[in-house]
Amino acid sequence: MEDIQIIKASGEKVKFSLNKLRGSLKRTGANNATIDQIINIVRDELYQGITTKEIYNRAFALLKKSQPFFASKYKLKKAIYELGPTGFPFERFVSTILKYDGYETTTNRILQGICVTHEIDVVAHKNNETTIIECKFHGEQGLKCNVKVPLYINSRYQDVKAHWNTDKNNGTILTQGWVVTNTRFTEDALQFGKCANLYLLSWDHPKNNSLKDRIDRLGLYPITVSTLLTNHEKQFLLSRDIVLCKDLIDDSFYLDHLGVSESRKEKVLTEIKKLSRN
Repeated sequence: MEDIQIIKASGEKVKFSLNKLRGSLKRTGANNATIDQIINIVRDELYQGITTKEIYNRAFALLKKSQPFFASKYKLKKAIYELGPTGFPFERFVSTILKYDGYETTTNRILQGICVTHEIDVVAHKNNETTIIECKFHGEQGLKCNVKVPLYINSRYQDVKAHWNTDKNNGTILTQGWVVTNTRFTEDALQFGKCANLYLLSWDHPKNNSLKDRIDRLGLYPITVSTLLTNHEKQFLLSRDIVLCKDLIDDSFYLDHLGVSESRKEKVLTEIKKLSRN
């Protein structure tokens, strides 16, 4: 098994890691007996050149059959991709995560710079300080944000900052620029972000405070993690600004608009409420 080469979404070949598979299943909260059972089945079905997508699909199907609630948490990464294709729901998703972290946020702002105006995805305020955030959403797995992205965002941030901090009407100091992506950054991008003091947030960065860590910690799962809602129903809810599972709890009448039966509605809301507990 140590010699099994698997193919990532990017096309890169890597050695299969049993520990990574176990870790991803463990993060869902599934019990050890269930995890061991899934790992034993997946391990027996491995072959040279199997894709990470095939491994994920098999593990997800087994987890869904055994413990559907944990399967919803397991599909978190895929669920964020399903927020597309425009990327706008992802901006609202990032904005909401920051709200639950104590920020006051607005989306799609036009801010004046020294040189030109800039359309900013998210503007966040906390403790008399302001942060501007650019969201880079990718609808396909395997794509990474290279160094050109933080280079470009940093130049915009510096232009806005130079104007913002000379305008007394703003009432706060612009102190930080962020780049948030649902995928990963290349090593060059991470190095530049650190050097330029630009905060980079991705699926797995920074360690222990990445996008997936924040979602798990705050219970802020996107509505697309649901294993009970259809793709049509999810897109309908997203079009009504229901981005988080938490949102649907207060606006469950949308399920009535969709014609969801009372029995199925009860199952959906039970799943959603479990996911929303932090």
